[in-house]
Amino acid sequence: MDACLHDLIERALVEDLGPERLDATCAALASDAVGSAVVRTREDCRVAGMSVAAAVFRAVDESLLVKVMMPDGSDVKAGDGVLEVSGRATSMLMAERTVLNFAQRLCGVATLTRAFVRAANRPEMAVLDTRKTTPGWRALEKAAGVCGGGVNHRMGLFDAVMIKDNHLALWGGGSIAKAVQTARMRFPGLKIEVEVDTLDQLREVLMAQPDWVLLDNMEPERLRQAVEMCRGGCRTEASGGIT
Repeated sequence: MDACLHDLIERALVEDLGPERLDATCAALASDAVGSAVVRTREDCRVAGMSVAAAVFRAVDESLLVKVMMPDGSDVKAGDGVLEVSGRATSMLMAERTVLNFAQRLCGVATLTRAFVRAANRPEMAVLDTRKTTPGWRALEKAAGVCGGGVNHRMGLFDAVMIKDNHLALWGGGSIAKAVQTARMRFPGLKIEVEVDTLDQLREVLMAQPDWVLLDNMEPERLRQAVEMCRGGCRTEASGGIT
């Protein structure tokens, strides 16, 4: 298991069970009973995070037998089983809420992403994820977005250059074209994207030949004009006001 995922699961279990791994109710009503359970969906959804859910069960009790019934990326109906677990009943109860917290969150991300992908309904158009993720959950939530048919944009500030107005204001180094040139010289292997919110800004940016242009909060008609201006050149991304 990835070390970051292991640490995240451990922190989640400590939140629920405390540092001593105690379920007071199960301890008070101690039982040696064994059994099995199936995790079922309450509504139609796109599955994601099943390997994480299984890892939570095993982190609580290595003797639990866990079977993924529906792999990530599957579309399921309300009431369908997605995960089966068997073993000590107390261990299953101790893990239950943490398992569901991971599964519900990640299935929710995948399902909402699927809805946007279906709404776009164009093979040349991709639904990209963002950095607006739950702290500590970024890799999981971005993986869930891919399960929903989305595409990873960038993992963080380290793997792409995105020049926004705040960067230009702080930089004070000159034009947008100069900023793109400077960034390309410093990080020649990284994608360079520039954010614009007017067509005048876009005209200036296109002269700098970035890899991508982010069209921020543009009305549909202005967005169409911007995409046409970029046609045959850089790739375009629309953000803001998309509901």
